Amino acid sequence: MKAPVRDLRSLPDYAFGHRMPIWWGTVFFMIIEGSGFLMLIAAYVYLFGQNTDWPPVGQLPNPWPGAALIALMLASEFVNFWLKRVCQRFDTHKVQAGLVMMSLVGLAGLGIRWWEFDALHMRWDENAFASMIWALLFLHTTHLLVDIAETWVMTAMSFIGPLDARRFVDFVENAEYWDFVVISWIVVYTAIYWLPRWLS
Repeated sequence: MKAPVRDLRSLPDYAFGHRMPIWWGTVFFMIIEGSGFLMLIAAYVYLFGQNTDWPPVGQLPNPWPGAALIALMLASEFVNFWLKRVCQRFDTHKVQAGLVMMSLVGLAGLGIRWWEFDALHMRWDENAFASMIWALLFLHTTHLLVDIAETWVMTAMSFIGPLDARRFVDFVENAEYWDFVVISWIVVYTAIYWLPRWLS
């Protein structure tokens, strides 16, 4: 008995969400990168348990630049959510506007991050505490830079074209990764600026 044969040519070659391999790649990438943050935070807590004088610095990092970045990122989530919606409607002009806005958010975020590094009041090689703080901030900065660079490239692609349905799927996945950058920064911000105050 022969197996039934179906003509699948009419099925779309794209989908949003878990039906596309790129979605799974993004999810697993976020899991891997998130575990890097968790390992650094775990190392920080371990060092705290091994040192009676912790943190060994006279002045803790200034939390306000990081708080300003959180405020910017949370505000950007309104644009990011809207961008995902218009991508699923294939509204090219609104998608272009959303990508431009997110690109500008990224530039503003980098400016705040520069201010934040300056407000740490410690060198990366000053002691173990300073090294952990710099490592956490540097790791998140790499994620910020990666997402911003990808957003800039996709913004350019949205204007250059041509745009097919799969390209809109890519735009949505880029927006999903921004969600991870925002959530991870809330966790890292707490570890950098408030965990030392709670543990000291």
